[in-house]
Amino acid sequence: MVLIKTPRDTLLAPLQSVSGIVERRHTLPILSNVLLEKKGDNLTFLATDIEIQITTSSGGAGGDSDGAVTVGARKLQDILRSLPDSAEVSLTLDDKRLQVRAGKSRFSLQTLPADDFPRMVVAEGDGKHFQLTQKSFRQLLAKTQYAMAAQDVRYYLNGLLLLVEGKELRAVATDGHRLAYASVGIEAELPRQEIIVPRKTVLELNRLLADNDEPLNITLTANQVRFAFGSIVLVSKLIDGKFPDYERVVPATLKNHMVAGRQLLMQAMQRAAILTNEKFRGVRVVLGDNSLKLIAANAEQEEAQEEIEVQYTGDPLDIGFNVGYLLDVLNNLHSDEVQWSFNDANSSALITVPGDDCFKYVVMPMRI
Repeated sequence: MVLIKTPRDTLLAPLQSVSGIVERRHTLPILSNVLLEKKGDNLTFLATDIEIQITTSSGGAGGDSDGAVTVGARKLQDILRSLPDSAEVSLTLDDKRLQVRAGKSRFSLQTLPADDFPRMVVAEGDGKHFQLTQKSFRQLLAKTQYAMAAQDVRYYLNGLLLLVEGKELRAVATDGHRLAYASVGIEAELPRQEIIVPRKTVLELNRLLADNDEPLNITLTANQVRFAFGSIVLVSKLIDGKFPDYERVVPATLKNHMVAGRQLLMQAMQRAAILTNEKFRGVRVVLGDNSLKLIAANAEQEEAQEEIEVQYTGDPLDIGFNVGYLLDVLNNLHSDEVQWSFNDANSSALITVPGDDCFKYVVMPMRI
């Protein structure tokens, strides 16, 4: 009996949506699989790594029978990818093997019982629920996610703080050397709640969300967050911990302010970065009247020097930064200009967008 008979893309597009979280090698072999469930002409795909679960469904799945099976997610995806776009694919369950046929191609894949697949228990009950567009949330992530820590022992830094209060949603990320903050308005009026979303969940959302005005529904519960958009539902556990007080990190008063073209500044930094020390990536920022110099050197005693015109009339300054931290923020903003504010060479600096209170980036200086 043919379980599924359908055009290739009816299988491939949803499979690609869920398989991003699947680990290639896992202590539990079934977690390398995707769960396929067919009822009538509706086909549901589910993948999980225990911390995150993604579900999506598609219609138009032909076939003679209903059923459920788990099969290696990456293998099935690679097979479907390699077939012609117009291929008609049939999947048949035959004695614990999934037979994949398309034209004259035949593949026989190992399966594991669908009943053994570990589904996350999705929290029901009174969650805080709100909606915004996929585009606005994706932009919120883009402005902050690069500042998350990767494998810090302070596990609460390996994620993104989402804070909802009143009609505002804020996102904050920090790795202890820099901090990115962004906020966006929402229609719902909600009491204050903060959660820490794991790094992997944030990166997966960034991959899956579209740059459009379609709705994204977010539900916050005590230990989970649920994102529903299009035909996709992503449920993630939260990081249990206390996020640093970001409001104390943002400098309250800064006396020296510089405004520069974002693209001009970024290109000068990209060129200077070529000759920075590979490990420390330090660059000196020398500010004088309406001028900014970037000086970089490395262990081979090679040197790069860039000078650009900026708006600056503050104190003369010579301050060092990790150029990677500066390029991260410039790459992820879309404004024409940026404002860079300082006190002195030993204090953290603040990068903002002129006329926009919804974004702040704090970066610590480094000794060079």
